[in-house]
Amino acid sequence: MSDLVTGDAVVLGLRPARLPSRALAVLLDLVVYGVGFVVVIVGLVAATASLDEAAQAAVAVASLLLVVVGVPIAVETLSHGRSLGKLACGLRVVREDGGPIRFRHALVRGAMGVVELLLTFGAVACIASLMSERGRRLGDVFAGTLVVRERVPGTRVMPVPPPPPWLAGQFAALDLSAVPDGLWLAIRQYLTRMNQLDPHTGAAMAVRLADDVVARTGTPPPPGVPAAAFLMAVVHERQSRDAARAFAPAPMPEQMPAPMPAPVPVAGPVVAPAPVVAPVSPTPPRGTGFAPPA
Repeated sequence: MSDLVTGDAVVLGLRPARLPSRALAVLLDLVVYGVGFVVVIVGLVAATASLDEAAQAAVAVASLLLVVVGVPIAVETLSHGRSLGKLACGLRVVREDGGPIRFRHALVRGAMGVVELLLTFGAVACIASLMSERGRRLGDVFAGTLVVRERVPGTRVMPVPPPPPWLAGQFAALDLSAVPDGLWLAIRQYLTRMNQLDPHTGAAMAVRLADDVVARTGTPPPPGVPAAAFLMAVVHERQSRDAARAFAPAPMPEQMPAPMPAPVPVAGPVVAPAPVVAPVSPTPPRGTGFAPPA
């Protein structure tokens, strides 16, 4: 990845494009522009048949400059750095700060492209790209741009290891609403990589994370339960609750409470009905700990 830093001190995780992918994108663009140039020339020959040879040559040169220079500049400006070849290869031209390019950037790139791509058959561009750490050609250096990869291979998400079977259902009464998302992310990263850590370092991290969870929930951990197993069980309980909320069936219409009937007006003074006091059921005591492992 590139270590570009914006003015707000934000590190950009950009993947600069290398010479093979850029060369393929340029080749595809040249094929498209070549076909377009042939079509334009055929149309101009038919339209300028009545002109003299000098006028036909001037029209042909103007058409060549328009297709070779003007069209690439217009395409990169309007598409914000995505020509047809770059779109096919998953590339894009951006500014050095990661923002979209404008007309002046496309103009400098197009003007330099005539020299380093067409007049030298791409030799100057290849040498400059190989010598650059981020694979930039001279047009990118003068324009302050960078060609990056938009389509990068996705990283595989490692699943959290399941807790021991004897801890299943032991944390159903645990209040997890006070645990922040940052702590959940840290716990998940530890559990997915704990086998890659040094045993002593991994055990210390597990104890620290378990202490943070206990401080947020206010419930001491069960005696004799390892910190890593405690974290696995807590994460599994949170995932079970999220799945239960996500896949809970919607209430049926017949299960909805019936609306209250409208009051019937009666003659005489209106007497408010006495409030109905529902019987209060005793609140079950909240658990203060976890059952020890079997």
